[in-house]
Amino acid sequence: MNPSSALPLRKPLDGFSYAVMLGLCLIWGLQQVGIKASATEMTPMLQVGLRSFFAALLLAGLMVVQRESLSVRDGTLRAGLAVGGLFGAEFLLVALGLNFTTAGHMAVFLYTAPVFAALGLHFSVKEERLNGRQWGGVALAFAGIIAAFSGSLFAPGGKNLLIGDALGILAGMAWAATTIVIRGSRLSEAPASKTLLYQLVGAAVLTVSFGWWHGDFEKVILTPFLWSNLVFQTVIVAFGSYLFWFWLLRKYLASRLSVFSFLTPLFGITFGVLLLKEPLHLQFVVGALLVLAGIAVVNRR
Repeated sequence: MNPSSALPLRKPLDGFSYAVMLGLCLIWGLQQVGIKASATEMTPMLQVGLRSFFAALLLAGLMVVQRESLSVRDGTLRAGLAVGGLFGAEFLLVALGLNFTTAGHMAVFLYTAPVFAALGLHFSVKEERLNGRQWGGVALAFAGIIAAFSGSLFAPGGKNLLIGDALGILAGMAWAATTIVIRGSRLSEAPASKTLLYQLVGAAVLTVSFGWWHGDFEKVILTPFLWSNLVFQTVIVAFGSYLFWFWLLRKYLASRLSVFSFLTPLFGITFGVLLLKEPLHLQFVVGALLVLAGIAVVNRR
């Protein structure tokens, strides 16, 4: 979900792009819930690893059919390895965190990434310097993080929630670092499919290796629900939705699309409550709204 390149001319949003973005946000909000719902049949770590592995195969096959180059001799290998490692670390942290916190919490804390990306780009790219209003957005988002953490502190099972929430924020930092590497490397000019392939391969290698070492393959309970969830995670989330996102970035104004992506944590919270009966606490709700408001201010141009 990190833009890697853009065409010179992009259109304002229209009815089609509104519908597609709404669908993507629904899918992204549902992915954490799907992983959490299947956790008793397959660990989140192994789910993330297998979906990344099979999505990478699908993407490589599509690139071959479309005659896109799979060569790493185009100057992108070093940045690609970094991006793959960071993307893999992001989802390794997400998978670990879902063992401790709720899907709704993970959706919110993962989406702190735009704030951390804005901070990193401020210090590394001159054109990305934050103005006073955007610094206010950063402060607002961090106030929201503190408020949301306080909600976990006083909730039942607060210690576990705090561990999972912290892992979610670390995952958001890894996502932000991925954005920064792409922005400052040859990947910013590379085809989106190649950047995504680096990311999927990195996630597959790290998470499947961790799952193998942890003995997760021995804990798998094959059920129709697990199979359907793996198909959803692989084909719809890791393969289809990311390619659609990159395609939209080439057709429409990125700033307008980014505003829509803030719906994802709200969908994640809603699906968590409706489908998994996850509890909601006032401090967390207030904190989540502050985080989203801060992100909106930081990204507003």
